[in-house]
Amino acid sequence: MAPHRPHSAAEAPRRPARDLIDAVVDHMRKNVEPLKYSTLVPSRYSVYLHPAEYARLEGIVPILQEQTARALAEALDTMNRRPVMKRWVDRLIGEPPAFRNADVDWHVDFLADPDGEMREGDLLVDSELLLPARPELGIGEHTRRITTLHTGHRTTTREHAVDRSQPSAAQPVLARLAYDDDSGRHCYDVVKDSLTIGRGGIAYPVDVRIVSTVDVSREHARIRRDPATGRFFLIDLSSLGTTLNGRHVPRGYEDVEGTKRETGAETALPDSARIGLADTVFLDFRRVG
Repeated sequence: MAPHRPHSAAEAPRRPARDLIDAVVDHMRKNVEPLKYSTLVPSRYSVYLHPAEYARLEGIVPILQEQTARALAEALDTMNRRPVMKRWVDRLIGEPPAFRNADVDWHVDFLADPDGEMREGDLLVDSELLLPARPELGIGEHTRRITTLHTGHRTTTREHAVDRSQPSAAQPVLARLAYDDDSGRHCYDVVKDSLTIGRGGIAYPVDVRIVSTVDVSREHARIRRDPATGRFFLIDLSSLGTTLNGRHVPRGYEDVEGTKRETGAETALPDSARIGLADTVFLDFRRVG
């Protein structure tokens, strides 16, 4: 018998196309948003593949999109069907809100990894769910993004919200950031109450994109401003840590069973401060006014 040889990169087992559809449906089932009168499921999905995998499937992408949308609709219909006994219980305790698509149609895109970091067989599903503004809580309209990465036998999920408000030219500058990275000297005017700093990448939208080594995380830190008091706070979202004037700040997230969730831990920023990203890139922060 010939000895077993591990798969080389060229011989990596191919992921069946049906697995992509199943992964999107599973992602939808696990990432619902309960409201008072309904429970929303995401309507928009981006599925990222290794470029070689994408090239193999590119010719059938329209069929994949059609069948994924069909599978999502069928799964949603199944989620709204409850057994007879459960319906009787629901009448007694109050019927739970029905599941519904957050939009009229399903939107599914299949894309090649633009950052060159995925391996063949890896699969990343990113969903977007537009949530309405809640003025009573001081929360504006925002998008909840959930990313699920399947790599080997490991699945990792992360969730974050993206502020959809766009700064206008008339908005005052609240603070300024100055820093040097591998692409040179930069200055950034802070005009929003929340901004994210990091290398960015697939499903990692950042406001301040740092060109640096992988020591700086894709989503490394966030600066938050309390609009009621005008105070600024620093939140560490990284793997290798964030410093404030040379001292490490507490990590602002926890990883529970492969899901990354923010804990609310944050550190007050003085009016003038030096923020370090993994002791690699340093940003000078200065409050304006």
